[in-house]
Amino acid sequence: MKQLQGKVAAITGAGSGIGRALAVKLAQLGCEVAISDKNEAGLAETATLLQSFAVKSTACALDVADQAAVYAWAEKVVADHGRVNLIFNNAGVALSETVESMSYENFEWLMNINFWGVVYGTKAFLPYLKQAGEGHVINVSSVFGMIGVPTQSAYNAAKFAVRGFTESLREEMAIEGANVAVSCVHPGGIKTNIVRSSRIGEVGKVGTNDRSKAAKMFDKAARTSPEQAAQVIIDGVTKDKPRILIGTDARVIDSVQRLLPTGYQNLLIWGAKRNYEKHNS
Repeated sequence: MKQLQGKVAAITGAGSGIGRALAVKLAQLGCEVAISDKNEAGLAETATLLQSFAVKSTACALDVADQAAVYAWAEKVVADHGRVNLIFNNAGVALSETVESMSYENFEWLMNINFWGVVYGTKAFLPYLKQAGEGHVINVSSVFGMIGVPTQSAYNAAKFAVRGFTESLREEMAIEGANVAVSCVHPGGIKTNIVRSSRIGEVGKVGTNDRSKAAKMFDKAARTSPEQAAQVIIDGVTKDKPRILIGTDARVIDSVQRLLPTGYQNLLIWGAKRNYEKHNS
């Protein structure tokens, strides 16, 4: 898919952040967009922004953890737009909690959105992408889908799962000879509200459960804007990249993981201990 003008894209998590930026940039390129989000206020704001462009856009309040709702949305997108060429499974949430203290309720909440939401979106839209004759599945993982991080076990589990699921799908589509490309996106720190809307549990000596402090730390580390991230994703899609890394931090983490596949863990342990001692001495 070398150009996106005249295509139809569906985007989850489009009420803010990368999802909103993707919707706007795709509309600028002449691509019709079908957006969804559980946050209806944010979704309405994005829908208003899309009215500035001479392309058709539709919006749907959607909980990606609801399998039946995702399938119904896919059907509605095709009914409204006549076809669908791209599905961006972007919606996600965050959770900071140690494995020992983490409740199953929190774990399942995150997995239902970050992993099962991607599975539902992929399987619901895949038949329609094939029917369109030219399709692309874009699933958003994370740099935390490449390395494990303290207090992020649930997020790691979901994002590693998304990576494996997506890479397997790409292989299957190639073996089948289907005209459907597949990309896995690994963003580094992106300036979004994901930390402010996250759940934070007991983190002991390996992090902070102060939401405002966590948000400040994240803002300091996040170097890439949603608009920059969206542009990298779109460039990767038009070049049919199997893996799309976003940000210098993502490229560094990818390199470190390749160089030190287990040794990177010692660096994270050292850093976490030093940070705890610094703030609690």
